[in-house]
Formats: sequence, structure tokens, C-alpha cells
Amino acid sequence: MNTIGNLRLRPMHYYILLSASMEQIIGAALSTLVGIMLPMIQLLKQPELSTLVQGLIGAAGLIGIGLGSAVIGAVIDRQGYLLWFRLCPVVIMAGAAVVYFRPSLLMLGIGFFISGIGVGGGYSLDSAYISELMPARRRSFMVGVAKGLCAVGFIGAAVICYFVLRSDPSPAIWSKLAAIIAAMGLITLLLRIYWVESPEWLMQQGRTAEAQKAAARMFGPGVTANPLPAREKTLPFSDLFKGENLKRVIFSGIPWACEGVGVYGIGVFLPVLVMALGLQSATEHGMPKIISSVEITAFVNFFILPGFVLGLWLARRHNHVKLLAWGFILCAIGLAILLAAYLLKWPVWVSLVGFILFELCLNGGPHLITFIIPAHIFPVANRGKGTGIASLLGKVGAIVGVFFMPMLLDAGGMTLVLTVTGATMLLGAAISLIYGKMLKLV
Repeated sequence: MNTIGNLRLRPMHYYILLSASMEQIIGAALSTLVGIMLPMIQLLKQPELSTLVQGLIGAAGLIGIGLGSAVIGAVIDRQGYLLWFRLCPVVIMAGAAVVYFRPSLLMLGIGFFISGIGVGGGYSLDSAYISELMPARRRSFMVGVAKGLCAVGFIGAAVICYFVLRSDPSPAIWSKLAAIIAAMGLITLLLRIYWVESPEWLMQQGRTAEAQKAAARMFGPGVTANPLPAREKTLPFSDLFKGENLKRVIFSGIPWACEGVGVYGIGVFLPVLVMALGLQSATEHGMPKIISSVEITAFVNFFILPGFVLGLWLARRHNHVKLLAWGFILCAIGLAILLAAYLLKWPVWVSLVGFILFELCLNGGPHLITFIIPAHIFPVANRGKGTGIASLLGKVGAIVGVFFMPMLLDAGGMTLVLTVTGATMLLGAAISLIYGKMLKLV
């Protein structure tokens, strides 16, 4: 039988991969932009911007992502994927437009919160669509590639901002950078005009004829939807927090939260942390200092991509739980190197080595694997809710990391920031191993 799961890779699969990965790229770009905008706003209008306000603005997009993941993830199990797959980029563009046309701290928070809802909804949809439409033997790899494409957002946003600020080094243009997010949202919407409802979701609803039609439209005549062994029961939301499902939630969600502290707590404020570490010339001030920090941010972010490439190669050869745990441990070692270089006044290149090790291992391990896991441990009937909960917990960790990062920096400097983040990485390793064994995944 020529089912979707039995196909060899075709050009259509790469179109699916790109279309269903866009929220990964946009979410990363959103986080990078807010970390660049805040120092510019401080320089322009708010030199005494409190750590509380910095944390709230930095976390606004992530709060939206967490809410979008949970709410839209639950809705798609009942309503289907297609409508929200097209609505999410519209929501993203609407939020970016708020920031672009109404430049203020309040509107920055509101606009990025709205965009975050669209991104979070996409997080719930992306892995589900990819895992259902890819050849069975390629599913894990392609879901991982989708997550790896977030590196394009981290790197691309930093590089674009660097060249924009080089050409117009005025802090007053900070709100115009939101056009980057709006453009990405428009591209996403255009990519999704030619699309279909999830064949597996249609099969789960007993709408077999529609499922076969969707499969044939996407892959051509003669290709049928993947058969389901039995119609699965859609569980109430509360039942996912009981028994074996609770173990799945903890295993998929808590390490994702720990990873979120590293990816976003460090990532969002990377330009600020670069300045706090003194990795620039002491003679730079004002916008030249910000532009230099963005340049270093782009350099550090570059290593996100080879980290994912390494992780994808390792994920096909090694146990996912062990890769997850070792990734966390090596992240902590990278942060320890960075802390030692800061305290002992070692050369700048040592600090960069610590940053590079952290980024390589974070993205080759936890950042990649936590995205792959939910789509594999939750059944189709509850995959949207399960993935949404895991993503929500991941964003809770990210929100906590971003919200408290300015406060940690103010209270104890880089020593406290690096110590707390390193301890969080070790907690992620412990939870991964304990619950991975409980679920018999290692």
C-alpha cells in the first residue's frame, strides 16, 4: 500500500518542512529582536529602565507563546489543524504591526505578546504536521530539522539588525525592526495557501474519504492516508496529569523548561550579557557599544546552527534520553568555563570558547531533543494537547529565565547569572535521566 508513511522523500516533503517550520524561525527572531530593542530604548528614552520592566518586556513574547501553545494545542484536537495553521501567521503579523506603528514600551509588550500567541500556536501545529506527513523512517529526523531551523531566526535576526544599525545608527529606529517579524509572518501565510487538513486527524474523526482526498492532493494520486490501528480516545485535559500520562508530561515538559532558561534567559539578553561580561572595547559607548554587542551576539548565535547539525547526526545514532542529559551536563561545563574566565580575567577568547561550547551542546542536545520527544510519546488523539502542555512548560521556564535575568544581573552580576543558569542545566539532566528510565526510554 502506497501510504504517506511508506513514501520516499519527495520535493513536496521539503515544502512541508519549510512551511511547517516557520514559527520556529519567527520565535527565535522575536527573542533576538527584543534583546536588541531594549538597550536602544534605554539609550533613547529610559536610561533608568527598571529590571522589573526589562523582565516583563523581555518575557511578553514568551508569555504569548506559552498561552498560544496550550490554548491552540487543545483547540486543534477538536477543530482540526488547517484553520489555525493559516491563522497563526496572521496573528504574528498583527502583533508586529502594533510595535511598528505604535512605538512605546507598552505597545512593544502588547505587540510581541500577540505575535507570541501566533508563534505558540504554530509550535503545537508544526511538529504534529511534520510527524504525520513525513515518511515513517524520517519523522524524528525531520522534526529535528524543523527545530534546527530556529537557528536561521537567531542568526538572521542578529545579522539583519547589525547591518540595519550600521546603516542607520539611531536608537529611534528600534520599532522599525519589527518589520522583520511582519515579513516573516507574510512569507509563512503565503507558504500555507496550498495546504490540506491533517489526514491523520481526519482519519481519527472517522472522515476517511476526506483524509484520502487530502493525502492525494498533497502527494498525488494513489497515495493514501496512514491507517490508524484503532480509533483512539480523546482524553479530558485533566487526564493528562494522571498516571503514565503525568510521567510523559514531566519528562517532556520539565527538561524543556530547563532548556528554555538557557535558550531564552541567555538568548534574549545576550547583547546585554555581552556588555556585562566586558567582551568589547572599553572605549565604546552609546550606539557603537550596542552595535558591537549585536555583532558579538551574531557571532555566538552562529554556533546554534552547527549545534543542531551535530545533534541531528547524533540523534540518529544514540539514545535520545542520554543525548538530552549529556547535552545539559556539557552546557553546565560551558557556563563554568565562562564564569571562570569572567572571575579570573582570562582573555576574551576563553569566554567565547565557553559561549560556543554552551551553544553547541544546548542546541545539539536539549533544545533539539525536547522538541522531538512530545510528538513521539503522546498518541495522535491527544498529541495536540500533549505537545501544547510540554511547550507551555518549556515556555514557563523561558519566561522565568527572561523575567528574572535582569534581576539576577542586578543582584549578583554575571556570577549569579551563570551560577543559577548552570544549576538549572544540571536539574534538567537529572529529570531527563530519572523519568526517561521510568518510561523505559533508556
